[in-house]
Amino acid sequence: HVQLVESGGGSVQAGGSLRLSCAVSTVDYNRRCIGWFRQAPGKEREGVAAIRARAATTYYVDSVKGRFTLSEDNAKKTVYLQMNSLKAEDTAMYYCAATIAGYGGCGGLGSEYEYWGQGTQVTVS
Repeated sequence: HVQLVESGGGSVQAGGSLRLSCAVSTVDYNRRCIGWFRQAPGKEREGVAAIRARAATTYYVDSVKGRFTLSEDNAKKTVYLQMNSLKAEDTAMYYCAATIAGYGGCGGLGSEYEYWGQGTQVTVS
């Protein structure tokens, strides 16, 4: 069983920064992909970024490359999403999710992730 708890959302002006945290509770953290997804009102869920736990291989959707950065604290089993140069279009509910890592690496397809957090709101004005 996997539990994920997001934190760090909030309201920020365009051009500002936020750091989201995803605390992962699981016995097999080393085997996991941890992904960040977002969903804005009236829009489909979008895979933003993903990381292979303890391997540091990452995925980013094109719209956030160069602005968002993933990192992790292995000891805390926590994955961070540093978001810089935020834009109004980044406004959404952000979720982290977990799945077992496969040979194809960790990607941004939500249907591949079994466990989800409750989400944290990011508002950019």
